Amino acid sequence: MHKFIVFEGLDGTGKTTQLRLLAEHLRREGATVFTDAEPSPLPTGRFLRQMLSGEFPSSPWANAALFFADRVNQNLDPENGIIKHLQNGDTVILDRYYYSTFAYQGHETDMKWAMDLHFGCPALTKPDLTLFLTMPPEKCMERIEANRRADQMEIFETVETLTAVSRQFDAVFDALRDRDNIVYIDADGTVEQVHERIVAAVRNAFPEG
Repeated sequence: MHKFIVFEGLDGTGKTTQLRLLAEHLRREGATVFTDAEPSPLPTGRFLRQMLSGEFPSSPWANAALFFADRVNQNLDPENGIIKHLQNGDTVILDRYYYSTFAYQGHETDMKWAMDLHFGCPALTKPDLTLFLTMPPEKCMERIEANRRADQMEIFETVETLTAVSRQFDAVFDALRDRDNIVYIDADGTVEQVHERIVAAVRNAFPEG
């Protein structure tokens, strides 16, 4: 299997853990798996992380444009780009993709503008499957606060913002339901329970293996 799978969800839903578990599961089944996250480790991604931490002042419009630029670089990077790995026959699993820009920046700017910017670019690969981990924003915030120091918090990590973004994610997926393959995963459970739900969703999406 060489597919492009994206994990989406609010911070605190366990995306990073579940991505790692799925990658390990697919490797045991014989797949070659490359994993990555947004922002990328490239220079554009490093700058974005500084902006998200509040180190540099910015605006939602600039953030959306920078995420777009970083996403293009992440697709086209000649050493570890998404496109190169897919062409090599690897399965690529990514923590966040353009859906997050449509949700996080889209609720503060204009979702259609952000979508037009991305979908007008042929360098951006469409995922074969997007797994959206769902959990109430209040519980997400409890997990975030329990696992991070105050100086590690990002500008989006408040209950109010997470609630607004959760509603925006629903609007995003409603707009893309005929374009992208999106599966909602209930992330409110044990790590093992959520992993089993994800494996079942992947098997259902790719019955050919």
